Amino acid sequence: MSQLSKEELQAIATGQHAALFAVLGAHALNDGSTVIRTFQPKASEVVYVADQQPKVPLKKVHADGVFEATVDFAVSRYQLDCSREQYQWTTTDPYSFSSMLGDTDRHLFAEGRHYELHKHLGSHVVVHNGVAGVQFAVWAPNAKRVSVVGEFNEWDGRMHVMRSHPGSGLWDIFIPGLVSGVLYKFEIIDANGQCLPLKHDPYAPYFEQPPGNASIVYESKFVWSDEAHMASRADANALQQPISVYEVHAGSWQRNVNGDSLNYRELADTLIPYALKSGFTHIELLPITEHPLTASWGYQPIGMFAPTSRFGSPDDFRYFVDGCHKAGIGVIMDWVPAHFPSDAHGLGQFDGTALYEHADPRQGVHKDWNTLIFNYGRNEVANYLISNALYWIQEFHLDGLRVDAVASMLYLDYSREDGEWIPNKDGGNHNLDAIEFLRRMNEAVHLAGGMTFAEESTSFPQVSHPTYSGGLGFTFKWNMGWMHDTLAYFQKDPAHRKYHQEHLTFGLLYAFSENFQLPFSHDEVVHGKGSLINKMPGDDWQKRANLRALLALMFTYPGKKLLFMGCEIGQYTEWSHDDSVHWDLLNNEGNAGILQLVTDLNALYKQNPALHSSDCESTGFDWIDCSDADQSVVAFQRFSSIDDQRMVVVCNFTPVPREGYRIGVPALGDGGEKWNEVINSDASVYAGSGLGHAGAVQATGIPCHGLPDSLVLTLPPLSVLVFQLA
Repeated sequence: MSQLSKEELQAIATGQHAALFAVLGAHALNDGSTVIRTFQPKASEVVYVADQQPKVPLKKVHADGVFEATVDFAVSRYQLDCSREQYQWTTTDPYSFSSMLGDTDRHLFAEGRHYELHKHLGSHVVVHNGVAGVQFAVWAPNAKRVSVVGEFNEWDGRMHVMRSHPGSGLWDIFIPGLVSGVLYKFEIIDANGQCLPLKHDPYAPYFEQPPGNASIVYESKFVWSDEAHMASRADANALQQPISVYEVHAGSWQRNVNGDSLNYRELADTLIPYALKSGFTHIELLPITEHPLTASWGYQPIGMFAPTSRFGSPDDFRYFVDGCHKAGIGVIMDWVPAHFPSDAHGLGQFDGTALYEHADPRQGVHKDWNTLIFNYGRNEVANYLISNALYWIQEFHLDGLRVDAVASMLYLDYSREDGEWIPNKDGGNHNLDAIEFLRRMNEAVHLAGGMTFAEESTSFPQVSHPTYSGGLGFTFKWNMGWMHDTLAYFQKDPAHRKYHQEHLTFGLLYAFSENFQLPFSHDEVVHGKGSLINKMPGDDWQKRANLRALLALMFTYPGKKLLFMGCEIGQYTEWSHDDSVHWDLLNNEGNAGILQLVTDLNALYKQNPALHSSDCESTGFDWIDCSDADQSVVAFQRFSSIDDQRMVVVCNFTPVPREGYRIGVPALGDGGEKWNEVINSDASVYAGSGLGHAGAVQATGIPCHGLPDSLVLTLPPLSVLVFQLA
């Protein structure tokens, strides 16, 4: 007769026993003997096998497959020979292994200070006590029972019930014999005894391709070769570096001959050379964390630790990043900690309670997106997200994270009416928990060598200021105000632009209040907004000229740069995730000219510290003249914080050429220096009219605009000219 009660045996057999490590495996008894117990529902016979010990048959003590034997010797490592009719198999008992979670791991996690969770939770191919297998760990503090299920146990939740760690809410189990590539999920019984829909692993590094959603055990074999890049970025001051970002949706940048998206390795072979030739310093990918709905573009992530399997394996993605770095191109990923989808297999109600999200929908639900909001005030949730941010920087060598929808995190009343939100402890609308989380996340990412970019659309103060001075700690903030004002100006008929000069000048009142990035992103070319070129007024020639002027203004204006794919070739249709960039447009001289201008602007921007070293300092910019609204002409200087280099930029935003237009310029010595025309957005090489100064112009020695020297210029129509002292 078993030493366990009938009730306990029945609980084991039916999967209702939540403490199997206390009853299965080998346990020493008070009289010096050892009881060995296992649950093998497919077996009719089970035999204990160990080196230098006798084989011991186990007796079936429950009809559904509980076997037991008592031996008079100490038990260490053993196996079980199982059989049923003509079938035989050998297994190593998972309940004979101790936990791999240490006390420190559990305590740090509960305190929200464990920033390497990805190394301990989730699934990991390991050798434990000399045996190869997979370690699983998950957080489900309110669960009655958690099991790992997969093809290896016929998705039977009774087979691999995990060990509970009271106090931390963690569960773990080591399953011998499993290898990389195994599909699995978690079967969770909630506190009320209800079996929940099977859940994916929140820390899984790999997933089935949709519509499948199982997690996959994955062991990286990748060997990095980007040491030079990693060393150089550690020494770089991002604020003084040229940062020109090419924003890409991986699934629709280019399609293969079958019309399918390129995989990570194909992107490495095509996108990297293109970005390099075009002169961009960084590639920013729209979210590639695993997501169930392709049409969400990745902005509803469900596998925060997994590059989407749509384009290959995690090591395939590492190959892409490594290739970028070897080409001298940084990689930024769009990161979405603001919300997550409510799919039944995801994080929502993970253990039967609002674990990752808020229970109250006034705090926990985004009505606009029908998604759930992370509970940033819960230590374990904040820890999960910070560990995730570091995972991408450390494990995938990403250079930065662009954080999506920051405004929705900062404000408790974001997109909510009165009565639909709960004030903070001070009665205000700031989400104090989210603010603290963002500060901690930014500090951690910066310490790990990464940059952070905030998509923040309000006037929330000090978004890109250091946390020690009260800021949120982002490296950069998207300059949404500049983007909206500038596009509003360029969408005006040039005849009316003189009435809207403030759209060009207002941004300089706050241009240095934050460390800004100037974004012409995917958000501006979707949802009926039209393409960037089709926002421009006029006929096709004027549209292209306006777009060239817009891009030249962006590259010479203070702030780091970002341009969404397709905008650099003047794509006429707005972006669709189901389509490719219209690369055939490059057969047209006008569209090829836009790309050539972007290429030349990137080169100019990178090569001249005056255009990038003081992007975030008021000492790097000065208006020459911004008062000529009648002719829609503005002129300004850019300065270098590294040397005495100066660049002069002159813009004519009407289709009327301006002859004999005098602009003040600085002088060295007695003045009269030669100024090279280093960019003319109307040059014939860009399919412009070719009006200009044959590459250079001589200063006159006549003061103008409060400067000791001046240039007399011919301003081409709808153009931006950039001059540099010869």
